[in-house]
Amino acid sequence: MVNIPRWQIILVLVVLSAGLVFAAPNLLGKDSAEALPDWLPKQQINLGLDLRGGSYLLLEADIESVMEEQFDDLLDSLRREYRREKIPVTSLAAEDEALVVRLGDPATVDDARTIVRNLTQDFDIATEEGGVLRLTLGDLAMRDRLTQIMAQTVEIIGRRVNGLGVSEATIQRQGDRRVLVQVPGLKEPERVKELIGTTAKLNFQFVREGAVAGTGSAPPGTRILPSSEKDAQGGPLTRYVVERRVMVSGENLVDAQSTFQDNQPVVSFRFDTTGGRRFARATQDNVGRVFAIVLDNEVISAPVIREPILGGSGVISGRFTVQETQDLALLLRAGALPAPLNILEERTVGAGLGEDSIRAGTIACILGLIFVILFMAGSYGLFGMAADVALLVNLVLIAAVLSALQATLTLPGIAGIVLTIGMAVDANVLIFERIREEMALGRGPVTAIDVGYRRAMTTILDSNITTLIAATLLFSFGSGPVKGFAVTLGIGIASSMFTAIMLTRLLVVAWLRRRRPQALPI
Repeated sequence: MVNIPRWQIILVLVVLSAGLVFAAPNLLGKDSAEALPDWLPKQQINLGLDLRGGSYLLLEADIESVMEEQFDDLLDSLRREYRREKIPVTSLAAEDEALVVRLGDPATVDDARTIVRNLTQDFDIATEEGGVLRLTLGDLAMRDRLTQIMAQTVEIIGRRVNGLGVSEATIQRQGDRRVLVQVPGLKEPERVKELIGTTAKLNFQFVREGAVAGTGSAPPGTRILPSSEKDAQGGPLTRYVVERRVMVSGENLVDAQSTFQDNQPVVSFRFDTTGGRRFARATQDNVGRVFAIVLDNEVISAPVIREPILGGSGVISGRFTVQETQDLALLLRAGALPAPLNILEERTVGAGLGEDSIRAGTIACILGLIFVILFMAGSYGLFGMAADVALLVNLVLIAAVLSALQATLTLPGIAGIVLTIGMAVDANVLIFERIREEMALGRGPVTAIDVGYRRAMTTILDSNITTLIAATLLFSFGSGPVKGFAVTLGIGIASSMFTAIMLTRLLVVAWLRRRRPQALPI
């Protein structure tokens, strides 16, 4: 054990050099670190929301509205198919989380069931007396749709937040319907709320010619939608009678950018091949009609089609500011949310609170480091000072790994580092105490060190592996602050084992070979 192989010496030197290189950018300012050459590591430790300040939002998806919309789509499809197949239907409506089809002729039940099956496989069909079909969404289909909706929601929120140029944002699903959003360092939390809370469902639909949006109900096949422009009282400036049929959907958009036209801010957009073909056909066949651009059930623009638009692109104009066009373009590029989001909890953490946390955590780390260094030096003398050197290197390695992995450091993460400082010398304490025992048995310095390291190794591995398993479980089943604590604790355990087993032993053996003492100062 005293004879250290050359590859271990080289490994220690390489790890120490890499640790210093990756940890060094944290000593520089952000601008200075970014100015470093590309071939040098320039990543710094990311500070979490509780240290850096920023916005915290807990959102809940309105799944019921999505189910209601899908029910409506299925109802429209059933009406169209039954009309085409000439199957008499007395009523077709949603009742108590089910779609109920009442047929005019009970003999057509089988044909009606076949049409339902051709349209969807997700609904369970129950046949009741009098030619009534009750369609209910199956549990498995419901879970699949919920999983799909939430996965798409998390992805789209991530696109929107990243589109703001914000880094280190945390977007994760919580429970069945909730999404947690943490954006450290953001100075415009209201803008994030507007971007995240906007569904951004874009449709292109025609305005019904000759129809007037009064106080009554909309004519068949249409609906009345307000304009996005508001009057002095905050109400819609005008209302439009819009046909229900969607000519082109925002799902066919491939790009949207904020630009200028006639010195006015507008949003230019471009469709994919399918959307461009539909858009060209719609504008070619309806020159002179008003084409409503509907965003989240509000008409943001209603231009008249002057000529066919065949290039698959166009612009959205209106009384927009530059900021509004940038936000709208960002929303359209990111895509529409599959479900509306409700804000359940909102917190804005000030940078001052983060500075206080950093200051308190730094003081705790420094005090813990000083006490551990004094204890080890006082208890084990020269060997204890070697363990202190390994402890300082351990902190450098933790900073290097956090920087290289771009892990987010939170206040619980600082607690994990403080705990690591105390735990980092455990292995050295076990080794040194074992060496003392061997010396008390009359062994010489070389034999005592050799046996001490060899016999303490099993205990060191057992204690650190069990702690590492606990950290892994905390990371796997925990969330937010618990994961931050688990990350720093796990990194600290791995680095402390390396420094205690390899670095401290290298220092002790180097001293032993140089001095060749007759007794150990321990």
